[in-house]
Amino acid sequence: MKLLTLEAQKSLPPLYAQDGKGDEAIVHIKFFTPDGGWTWYVTEGCPIVTRDGQQMEVPYKDLEPEDKIDDWMFFGLVDGFEAEFGNFVLSELRAVRGKMGLPIERDMYYSNKTIADARNDISSAR
Repeated sequence: MKLLTLEAQKSLPPLYAQDGKGDEAIVHIKFFTPDGGWTWYVTEGCPIVTRDGQQMEVPYKDLEPEDKIDDWMFFGLVDGFEAEFGNFVLSELRAVRGKMGLPIERDMYYSNKTIADARNDISSAR
């Protein structure tokens, strides 16, 4: 399964775009471990590209034809040992395996919800 589709790349707000919205920030992508109980609710993200020998985060709309996407940096709510906000990288998600060795998946049926909705989902699952 492709974790980050081209459609998702184009529609994901850049990092800090929802800063200050709190529980009203919109979750655009949901990743989860089918055998591990962890969930990542992505609110924002930017490709990491190499320019002039340096890696940098660039909003998708600001990519230049010569840019090579090396990875993606996300921000969102991570529900693991506890629920907390933070940054995480696509390459790290691809490398993670759950208790039975299964890779992380993207919830293909997830529709955009608020962080408040995600918190409610977390509370009801515990």
